[in-house]
Amino acid sequence: MSTALITGITGQDGSYLAEFLLAKGYRVVGIVRRSSTTPYERIEQLIDRVEIFSADLLDQTSLVDVMDAVKPDEIYNLAAQSFVATSWTQPVLTGEFTALGVTRMLEAMKRACPKARFYQASSSEMFGMVQETPQRETTPLYPRSPYGVAKVYGHWITVNYRESFGLYAVSGILFNHESPRRGLEFVTRKVTDAVARIKLGRANEVRLGNLAARRDWGYAGDYVDAMWRMLQQDEPSDFVIGTGHTWTVQQLCEVAFSHAGLDWKEYVKTDAQFLRPAEVELLVADPSKAKRELNWEPSVDFHHLVRMMVDADLTRHRA
Repeated sequence: MSTALITGITGQDGSYLAEFLLAKGYRVVGIVRRSSTTPYERIEQLIDRVEIFSADLLDQTSLVDVMDAVKPDEIYNLAAQSFVATSWTQPVLTGEFTALGVTRMLEAMKRACPKARFYQASSSEMFGMVQETPQRETTPLYPRSPYGVAKVYGHWITVNYRESFGLYAVSGILFNHESPRRGLEFVTRKVTDAVARIKLGRANEVRLGNLAARRDWGYAGDYVDAMWRMLQQDEPSDFVIGTGHTWTVQQLCEVAFSHAGLDWKEYVKTDAQFLRPAEVELLVADPSKAKRELNWEPSVDFHHLVRMMVDADLTRHRA
């Protein structure tokens, strides 16, 4: 039985990855930060099948201790301060978790389990002001937020440890991926949750920023499969993961509201407070390397994904 260690196991991606690996017969160990509450909502159905250790990306010793105790075969570093908007109001904290936290993980791995295989969650936000379209593994990086800058650091320190110390360490440059487990602050879930509340008479509008921003949106359940495939290759290599299709925030609203029998134009309001200080207008992946070398393809398209999220939020609010 292989052992996988997941940081960020209580998040969207961590919960889907834990389910995926358990189905493959893995021993799954999750790292969580010490807290007076237990935010295990996304993994409550798995809690008796996974092991939970307390550690912190800000505390080097705790990471070494966990890796020494667990001796993982695979490490998935999914934990981060992951909300772009927050990275402007908490830029230093974002750097500590999202950038330096990666170094602490790699250093702990180098000391405690150097033969393990390491996955770093990189982000399409690293491309920022895109230098070519679509974006591929060789596209120059131009981040446009403290979050994007921190992810660039995490990406390159992973490359550095791979090349300097011979570690099996890879980065998945994942484009936007969503699900009913997405945080309510992210625009896709903000929209689908608002649709559900409006449909049930509990709200009358939703306020958004740039409706013209275009994103490559996929399903988180598909993307954790790609993470796993990256760690099964003979040689470590970085991969762009996305659908290759792009949609605007306005189109997201159109699909979500129409699925509930509503006209988005009656309920969506633009609000300057939700505009970014430096906007990222267009992100779209070229996933050809992943298709060719990982034999990976997304199974859930944009319309199905949005409808799935609206239905889940309707069910949740009706409960």
